[in-house]
Amino acid sequence: MDVYQGSVTALVPFFVAERAYTYAAASGIVLAASLLSSVAQPLFGALTDRWAMPWLLPLSTLLGGVGIALSGLSGDYALTLAFVAVSGIGVAAYHPESARVARRASRGSHTAMSWFSVGGNVGFALAPLLVAAVVATGGLRCTPFLVVPALAGAVLCLPVLRALGGTASGGRAGATAGVDDARSFVKLSLAVVCRSIVFVGLSTFISFYARQRTGGGVAAGTAALFVLYVGGAAGTVAGGSLAARWDRVTVVRRSYLLTVLAVAGIVFVPGPAFYLFVALTSAGLYVPFSLQVTLGQDYLPTRAGTAAGVTLGLTVSVGGLASPVLGAVADAASLRVALAPLIALPALAWLLFRTLPEPAVPAPAAEPRPVREYAP
Repeated sequence: MDVYQGSVTALVPFFVAERAYTYAAASGIVLAASLLSSVAQPLFGALTDRWAMPWLLPLSTLLGGVGIALSGLSGDYALTLAFVAVSGIGVAAYHPESARVARRASRGSHTAMSWFSVGGNVGFALAPLLVAAVVATGGLRCTPFLVVPALAGAVLCLPVLRALGGTASGGRAGATAGVDDARSFVKLSLAVVCRSIVFVGLSTFISFYARQRTGGGVAAGTAALFVLYVGGAAGTVAGGSLAARWDRVTVVRRSYLLTVLAVAGIVFVPGPAFYLFVALTSAGLYVPFSLQVTLGQDYLPTRAGTAAGVTLGLTVSVGGLASPVLGAVADAASLRVALAPLIALPALAWLLFRTLPEPAVPAPAAEPRPVREYAP
C-alpha cells in the first residue's frame, strides 16, 4: 500500500515537466492525497475499534492503486486531484486495520512491529523507481501500469488473512486492559505532526533540490528520493532493536536530535555529501516510526484503532497540508528558503518527547469478546 503514498511525490516532477505545474500547483497534488486521508483515517480507526474488518485490507489496496493508475490519464487538474484523493482514501482505510492486525499478531513485540513497518518503508523506497521505470519511458499516459502492485497486494492479503484466522478478525482493540493517557497521546501526536511536515516536505521537493545541490538531472533527483525512502527501512528496523535495549521514548528523543543535524546538512551542504545527509535524515525520521505507533496504542490502550488512525493517519497527513505553503515560498523565494524552517521541527519534536513517560505495555485480554463484522 505504501508504494502508492510514495508514488504521489514521485509523480510530482513528471506533472511539472509534462504539464508545466508551478511548485505550488504540484504540491497541491500531495495535498489532495493527504487531505481526505487525514480526516478519514481516524474514522476508520474508530470503526476498527468497534468491528473487525479484515476485508478492508485487500479492498483498500485496490482503491489506492486504482487512484494512482488513473491520475496520469487526464490533463485536467481537478480530475488529477480527484484521482489522487481516491488513492488517499484507500490509504486511509488500510492503515488502522493493518496496524490492529499486526499488533495482535506481534503480541506487543516492538521488533515485530518494526518489521511490519519495514514493508511500508520498502514500498516507499520502490515508488520512485517504479514510477521512473513506467512514466519516464512512456509519459504520464502509462500510469495505468502502476495498478499492478495493487492487484498483487490484494491477492496476497487473502491467504494471509486466512492464516491469521482469529487473530485477524477476532476481538476488539478495546478489549485490551489499561487506562488511557490522553495528555501524553496529544503530545505524541504533536511530535508526529512535526515529523510529518519534515518528511512530506522533503519528499515533495527533494528531487528538485537534489538537482540544484549536485548539478545532476532527473536521475539525481530520483536517487535522492530513493535514498530518502530506502533509509527508512534501516531506520525502522534499528528502532525496534534499540527499543529492546532502551525504552521507546529515549530512542525516539535521541533520533530527533540526530535529525536536526541531518536536515541542516540537506539544506546547506552541496555536492555528493548531500546524499549522506539525506540518508541520515531518513534514518532519523524512521527510527521513531513504528515506535510512535505502539506508543500511541499504549497511551490509548482501550482505543488502539483510533490511536493507529491518528498516529498513522491524521498527524502523518498534516505534512501534506503544509506542502502548498512550502511550494508557495519556493515559488516566491527559493527551495532553500522553503526547506530551511524544516530544521526546527525535529527540535520541537525532541522537546515534546522530553516530557513524555514510557507507558507500561498492556496485556491483551485472555478471551477477546466476539464482535460483529461488516459485510463488504
